[in-house]
Amino acid sequence: MEGDCLSCMKYLMFVFNFFVFLGGACLLGVGIWVLVDPTGFREIVATNPLLTTGAYIVLAMGGLLFLLGFLGCCGAVRENRCLLLFFFLFILIIFLVELSAAILAFIFREHLTREIFTKELTKHYQGDNDTDVFSATWNSVMITFGCCGVNGPEDFKLASVFRLLTLDTEEVPKACCRREPQTRDGVVLSREECQLGRNPFINKQGCYTVILNTFETYVYLAGAFAIGVLAIELFLMVFAMCLFRGIQ
Repeated sequence: MEGDCLSCMKYLMFVFNFFVFLGGACLLGVGIWVLVDPTGFREIVATNPLLTTGAYIVLAMGGLLFLLGFLGCCGAVRENRCLLLFFFLFILIIFLVELSAAILAFIFREHLTREIFTKELTKHYQGDNDTDVFSATWNSVMITFGCCGVNGPEDFKLASVFRLLTLDTEEVPKACCRREPQTRDGVVLSREECQLGRNPFINKQGCYTVILNTFETYVYLAGAFAIGVLAIELFLMVFAMCLFRGIQ
């Protein structure tokens, strides 16, 4: 009976580790996509150091889980006590790191609020100055998503640097103008009418709402996936220790 229980634990651990292996591969894919995606998400990440750090953490954790799943599968199949003990300690460290990252993300969530983005935009945005990384990034975001400012075109009335550089002759930057098609290579419908803030030549919707609506589903999926990974890791630690104690 004990042998049957041990065999069942062995195969359960193999199955769970296989899912960890797949989860790590998915996180690796997400991390790489965020860092190299040419369609706009990379620009959003670049506007905030916390998001950049988060992208690298996802990439690192994906790589670790990928390796961990592989080692766990090998340890379960070969019934190697040394490998199982190493696996247990390794997954415990990863579990604690992930838990700490989740707590830090909750604590610093206010740094990703609408007010913070608005404050940074009004303080640092320099219009069409593509030599400034911050401005060039925001221009890419506004063109890609067909939006203007954080809350809308009214944000640029308070953008001190932008107003100073344009000598108050432009209501909004060129990146806020509607294009056909709405891409960087698209033709601006009317730059003069747009920069005077007139419809229908200007994108009225703020980028915060547009981006939030675009990625809201992915955020919930990522949260559910993270909870699932933590639960699987907890089960794996229990299985690894039971298998470790059962192998003679």
